[in-house]
Amino acid sequence: MSSKTPVSFGDKVRVRLTPETEARGVAGLAGVVYGETTPSVTGVVAIGELTSDYAVNVHFEGRSETFWFAPELLEFADENAGTEPRLVGAPKKMKQWWKF
Repeated sequence: MSSKTPVSFGDKVRVRLTPETEARGVAGLAGVVYGETTPSVTGVVAIGELTSDYAVNVHFEGRSETFWFAPELLEFADENAGTEPRLVGAPKKMKQWWKF
């Protein structure tokens, strides 16, 4: 992950190779950021050591579960340049409410 730009909703990321990510079977996989949370409030358990009260949720195609990660374990795989989030069946573009 770039120290200048944190990952955010819709970004395509790759999981860094660490003993923890290897043990969970996700090392090197590419997925899409589905959300973020404050673990002290939500109680989620993240893969990796959290250096702040922040975790990122990633979904991997072909898997039914998502995984929570310490952001330091993720790097950009592709910034999805030009993509626009849309709701299925919605005729209009969504506002980018997650980017202030």
